[in-house]
Amino acid sequence: MRILVTGASGYIGGRMVKALCEKDWVEKVVGTDITEPTQKLPKFDFIQKDVREPMDDLFKNEKIDTVVHAAYAVTPRHDKNMMEDINKRGTRNVLAAVSKAGVKQFMITSSTMAYGFYPDNDTPLTEESPLRGNDDFTYAKNKKEIEKIMQGFIAEHPEIMVTILRPCFVIGPAINNPFSRHLRKKFVLMPYNTQPFQYVHEDDLINVMILLIEKKIDGIYNVTADGTMTFSEMIKRLGNIRIPVPWPLIYISNNLAWFLRLTFISEFPSPGMRLMVNPWLASSEKLKQKTGYCFKYNTKEAFEDFAGSVA
Repeated sequence: MRILVTGASGYIGGRMVKALCEKDWVEKVVGTDITEPTQKLPKFDFIQKDVREPMDDLFKNEKIDTVVHAAYAVTPRHDKNMMEDINKRGTRNVLAAVSKAGVKQFMITSSTMAYGFYPDNDTPLTEESPLRGNDDFTYAKNKKEIEKIMQGFIAEHPEIMVTILRPCFVIGPAINNPFSRHLRKKFVLMPYNTQPFQYVHEDDLINVMILLIEKKIDGIYNVTADGTMTFSEMIKRLGNIRIPVPWPLIYISNNLAWFLRLTFISEFPSPGMRLMVNPWLASSEKLKQKTGYCFKYNTKEAFEDFAGSVA
């Protein structure tokens, strides 16, 4: 296989590049991103490119037959239009090149955030649950919208195998994002009433992605570890102190900190905090039944691997 990985310098994209380069059945891995990755690997070539830039020549010159689309503006930004442009126009741009190049399989990392955070969510969420990603939280909104784009692409290009993965919150030793940094504060402001939470370990997600490419499996799959964990358990394990705050008060105060760019208080807008107060648990039964994959980590073990790395 000759595989293109977009977002090759990112958290998931970078790990995927490394894992693919270790496989005998991979001839070459080409990565694109706006920043050059630090890793230098056999079989890996990096091309500095914005995901919104023309890609037809890249596909033709590199003879790409498989694509892993992991380019996504993950960290919340005050410039929502820029974030949406990267996420949605970038995806459409890659798909346009894919449709012309004779690509055999296209894999995209979506998220269980595409389901949205609502009090009446299915418990657990399955691949048949409606995608209602919250419109006031750009990450979830874009995941929902991109999945709609994907359904149009699938209908127009039945000859291309499409694999859509919906992982829950990914965690492991390499994680470093606004949410993980919030949990690592000595005094952690949290909504008073929170719901159980689930994780998937970064290794399990990469293993699943590799498996579905190697076995050429299409379809839509949640990727979530077994079990749940409370936020009190997480914060205690990290040696920090939880400060419970009533939801209306924390929503207003957090949004003010976000608006004023007081990053020492908050690095994300308040709508994203709904993932803590509304049920948002998904099932991986479809994935397990289709592939027989056994997760290496449950939710608590995945968090423990993260906690041990930052102790």
